[in-house]
Amino acid sequence: MATSDLQVQIFQHIKAKLPSHISLVDEMAQVLDLSTDSAYRRIRGEKPISLEEIYKLCVRFQLSLDQLMSLQSSALLFTGNFIHPSSFEFDQYLQSTIQHVKYMTNFKERKLFYLCKDFPFFHHYHFREVAAFKYYVWMKGIFNAPELRNKKFSLKDYPDETYELGLKSLNIYNQIDSVEIWSFETINSSLRQVDYYLDSGMFEDEEEAIQIYEAYEKLVAHLDKQASLGSKCNVGQQPSEASGTYQLYLNELVIGDNSLYAVLDGAKVAFIVHSVINVMTTRDTRFCDNLQDCFQNLIKRSTLISSYSERERERFFKFLRNRIEKRKQTLKA
Repeated sequence: MATSDLQVQIFQHIKAKLPSHISLVDEMAQVLDLSTDSAYRRIRGEKPISLEEIYKLCVRFQLSLDQLMSLQSSALLFTGNFIHPSSFEFDQYLQSTIQHVKYMTNFKERKLFYLCKDFPFFHHYHFREVAAFKYYVWMKGIFNAPELRNKKFSLKDYPDETYELGLKSLNIYNQIDSVEIWSFETINSSLRQVDYYLDSGMFEDEEEAIQIYEAYEKLVAHLDKQASLGSKCNVGQQPSEASGTYQLYLNELVIGDNSLYAVLDGAKVAFIVHSVINVMTTRDTRFCDNLQDCFQNLIKRSTLISSYSERERERFFKFLRNRIEKRKQTLKA
């Protein structure tokens, strides 16, 4: 491949990563600190880009030279930051999440595929009680936050500003077309966490555990409504013109792992959850294609219970409601 052809290919690859309303030449001029004319000449391959400029582009757009040059390599390029419990701030984590989903809304075609081991992250913010409890689980159980080390759970301790950020991320997520693959085990993780803190005597008031169960019942009812409509919406509201579509599949073969991938104007990006809450991201074509093939294979072996299959949808959500009701009645007794 000629150097000029490779250079044009690099810029074509970058263009595919940009939302349609963002100008490639303006973006290059800004990143490389060039005039518009100089940026045009590099994009067209008339002016060679320097090694330093290639470095800037790779850092800014998370590019893999192995992939761009079609070099045979088993290496995969992932990006992401490790969350350190000693310095972790949940509000900053939510701000980063907001930036990711807001970025997706810049694309005309935006579709997110979610293989659910647990309730998808954004759904927790439909109800404050659920969001408050998950915050406690993450901060105390995973990050061992000093301020919660010897503190029992109480709804009143959940920060309003944290919930507002969560709601903001949910509202943006609701604008993205989504495909979620659930199993009968998807609800278990959350319910077991309530059981764990009940058994550990970590509820300041056990009546609040009942409130959390009831909030999960409301959440299940809302997701049932979304599945019936085939569209996302906020609690107590109907879908709007900005609402994303909602496809829900029931898979009885495997338990999910919370992996995701998005299709943005034809380009694919994968999100891999690891170490409970850390996330790695890649645009590596081989990896994204492989993940997409895996999802499509699971979808073929799943039942679409949104918009269609009313009987299967009722069976599934009845199962979820019974799981919650059983625990709630046990606690009341």
